[in-house]
Amino acid sequence: MIKKLRPAVFILIHFLFLHGIYGQIPANMTDYLRQKFLNYTSSVPREEIYIHSDRYEYISGEDLWFNIYLIDRQSFKASSGSKIAYFELLNPENRPIVQKRIILEEGFGPGQIVLPDTLSTGIYTIRAYTNWMKNFMPVNCFTKDIHVFNAFSSRSFKEKINSGKKISEHTGPDNYPAASNAGLTLKVDNLKSDVVEIDVVTDEKYRSENRNQFYLFIQTHGNINYVSSEGTTDGYAKIFINKNQLSAGINQITVFNAKGQPVGERFIYTSEKENPVVTIQSTDSSGLRDKISLDFAFPGTIPNKLNSTNLSISVVSETNNLSFPDINDYMIFGTEFGLLQRNPFKGVKVNKITPEIIDSLLQTVKSNWLDWNTILSGEPHVYKYKIEAEDHYVSGKLLTGDQKKQDSGKYILLSYPGKIADFQYAKTDREGNFSFKIKIDDKVNDLIIQPDEVTKNQSVIIESSFSDKYLKSERLVDSISKPTPGYISTWSVNQQVRKIYGTSSIGEPIRPVISQPKTKRFYGKPDQELNMKDYITLPVMQEVFFELIVGVFLKNKKSGYEITVSDPEYNKVYETPPDLFIDGVAVKDPAVIAGLDPEIVEKIDVIRERYFVGDYLFYGIVNIITKAGDFSNATLPDYAIRLSYRVIDPVNSFISPDYSSTALKKSRIPDFRNTLYWNPSVKPDEDGKVRVEFWSSDNKADYKINIQGITLDGKLFSFQKIIKVK
Repeated sequence: MIKKLRPAVFILIHFLFLHGIYGQIPANMTDYLRQKFLNYTSSVPREEIYIHSDRYEYISGEDLWFNIYLIDRQSFKASSGSKIAYFELLNPENRPIVQKRIILEEGFGPGQIVLPDTLSTGIYTIRAYTNWMKNFMPVNCFTKDIHVFNAFSSRSFKEKINSGKKISEHTGPDNYPAASNAGLTLKVDNLKSDVVEIDVVTDEKYRSENRNQFYLFIQTHGNINYVSSEGTTDGYAKIFINKNQLSAGINQITVFNAKGQPVGERFIYTSEKENPVVTIQSTDSSGLRDKISLDFAFPGTIPNKLNSTNLSISVVSETNNLSFPDINDYMIFGTEFGLLQRNPFKGVKVNKITPEIIDSLLQTVKSNWLDWNTILSGEPHVYKYKIEAEDHYVSGKLLTGDQKKQDSGKYILLSYPGKIADFQYAKTDREGNFSFKIKIDDKVNDLIIQPDEVTKNQSVIIESSFSDKYLKSERLVDSISKPTPGYISTWSVNQQVRKIYGTSSIGEPIRPVISQPKTKRFYGKPDQELNMKDYITLPVMQEVFFELIVGVFLKNKKSGYEITVSDPEYNKVYETPPDLFIDGVAVKDPAVIAGLDPEIVEKIDVIRERYFVGDYLFYGIVNIITKAGDFSNATLPDYAIRLSYRVIDPVNSFISPDYSSTALKKSRIPDFRNTLYWNPSVKPDEDGKVRVEFWSSDNKADYKINIQGITLDGKLFSFQKIIKVK
């Protein structure tokens, strides 16, 4: 009888438990929804990247110049969170050709790559993301297609075809499709100039279960605009929201039932009420090798909100082939809705598209950041990739058993070979993953990574810091008949002439401002610090330990060498052997130390007490420091990995000729720059005024000035102007 009751009792307890979870309705639902939303946006921030590149079309072998803007999705301000952007150039098959880590300072990072001269003609993709954005790949990732042409390659043009369709000039349907769930229908009319009209219709079942009540919540890119408790009269409610209450951008309108469950959702677009307009005062035409001056004029208080790194400018030949959104149009959608990857606008500015078309388009989207089921779940998600605010993460996996079994709960050690020992450890998770923090700098680091416990068939695998998740292209098209623009042949000749004469726009490296704390020994002041030069030279290390080192014993037994340390307080030898290091690198075999020539040893540091680093316990420490100090006098074991690792890649500055000298102006060396001018960091003066000066080349053409920027308070702006060189 008892056995028969057990399942019934279990079912009853389970029912009561679930009823307790879902039956507890907050006393103030609007406050509850607000708090849930704020908690989520705080714990799961959204980073966006925008890249201003000097051009959209290139000749293989040329330099590609760019500036990275890291933007906080909520405020639209430049984000100072992540300090590294991962930049890639992908070929038409989505395989990486160039990969760079670019340092970001206060949300901005200039960059430059050389396009390999072996690239065949086709469409390539540049993409960029942060370590935090890797958690949401491939959707939360900046991508932009560029055209590369190779006049010396006979291969056909390779084109990427995606699923995006160009927006046509027809309007959407007159009646919006209803968002229905559990007896509630939501309709939204956003075509009026000053108000948004929201209609909610409920059936009898909904009204009886929810006491004629529902809740309305409106947010825009993570900012709450409107929250209210509403009621229905005869199953119908009409609500008018003044558009002044809504933030510019994509507004998410969500309806909740009385239990706080989302039952209806719509997205609408609210345009920017005041667009900052940048104007440029300059001559409309110029001669060859003439100075061109650009004076920027900003509206209102914008000049006071500029800093030295939030304005970039390119001057290139006009091609009428700029199809990528400017920074202000891009951030309307960002990567949140997946629209820009489909490129539905085809270069048409958002303010030129009718509200009906945008509204029709938004009926098919869903936010991949702010999903109410996730927001309300209350289950904190653990993300694999952290924000790299102060350090860079080097990650990997520990495998055993012919690399088939993932080893969990094991210590992995990281060493920087050198005369100052810097010890780090990590512990593998249940899948065998581990991660180390590396200081962000531009120097080449020597890293040695190894498991703490050595077992058979054990190996350490280092993971690439670049994501292996890619947006899928529908298909590839080889188009032999695709016409090549006429100016491309001119650009190709220009590139060849510059190559022959050895002229280049690459200047000195841009050195980032990085403050690094002084390196200290991880074990502090040792109990004994033996300088070998203070003593006569002994023939073998065993005699060095016997004659000169107190409380440390190096012995040769039948099983091999062993090193032990005695507790200085009780003068008793620890049962666990000490940790051994050579130049700060952990060494597991005492025979390696015994085999060193004392002539190459500079110093020996000894810690005889128990010593903790985090939760890692040392039963004494012996660190042999060689004169070379680079772990070059010992053989690296098979289970360890040695990496030459640079956290951020060097970036060069852009330079252009200065023809203020008559001799230089009359020089016979041709000046055939395809990019006339590039500056990723235009600096205003103390009064907020901006002047840019550069010299025209030997090319007669129309040039487009392209400016992108962000103010300190999150206002995005862009501007284009044509000047003629004749």
